[in-house]
Amino acid sequence: MTPEQQTQIEAATFQRLLQHLDDNKDVQNIELMNLANFCRNCLAKWYSAAATEQGLDVDYEASREVVYKMPYSQWKDKHQKPATPEQLEAFNKRQKS
Repeated sequence: MTPEQQTQIEAATFQRLLQHLDDNKDVQNIELMNLANFCRNCLAKWYSAAATEQGLDVDYEASREVVYKMPYSQWKDKHQKPATPEQLEAFNKRQKS
């Protein structure tokens, strides 16, 4: 496999991950954080950081729009539910570890 092929496969994999998350909007970010220690917002931060490493200026909000496929505020209003006390407790425990 050439480096270019690997990059294309990685890009396709990332696009598939974003589509999977978009297809499963019912999975809340806090659930992702509790289970996998990353969420959609983490992906947006990594996207922005990767752009910076390439000499591009892609701010966090623009990165969020790539990940969420709409402005984050709009996604939050449509799809984000309040965290349950159990979810918050699990999140806080994970942060302390």
